[in-house]
Amino acid sequence: MILHPQWQGIIKVIISIILGGLIGLERELASKPAGLRTHMLVAGSATLFVILGDFLVQYFVSGPLPNNVLRGDPIRIMQAIITGISFLGAGTIIFRGHRSAVEGLTTAASILFVSGIGMAVAIGETLMAVILTVLVVGILLIVGKLERLIQKRVRHTNLEDGERNNDGINKE
Repeated sequence: MILHPQWQGIIKVIISIILGGLIGLERELASKPAGLRTHMLVAGSATLFVILGDFLVQYFVSGPLPNNVLRGDPIRIMQAIITGISFLGAGTIIFRGHRSAVEGLTTAASILFVSGIGMAVAIGETLMAVILTVLVVGILLIVGKLERLIQKRVRHTNLEDGERNNDGINKE
């Protein structure tokens, strides 16, 4: 059964929303600033914009304009998506001056990545999108635990190296 192109687009957006949701669920469970809904909407909107760009090009090429007046450039659509998503991701990055630490970089990167997942689904690369979604969820879960383990050991080592007695004098 061949579906109408609009239904094909709707199905692609739904697939993107589900894949973005898998990555967003990890961010939500980790209590990060952009979670489930944000990742779902970013993935779905990236798919929608690529599909709409294709529909617009088809409309104007076969529609009211004479031939060769409008040429489609899908790269421009992807550039616009990346620019918009990067702006959104920048809003999740926070500098904490008292600890000299930057937070939210992983969440910003995951938002950018789900837009790529959405674009991949839009151009029919669903298998790639699924495999990369599983890979990213694995990275967020496994590498995140590894990072916390390393940070815990570094803190423990720093405490041992700088142990002080109650007078603030190093014990040595």
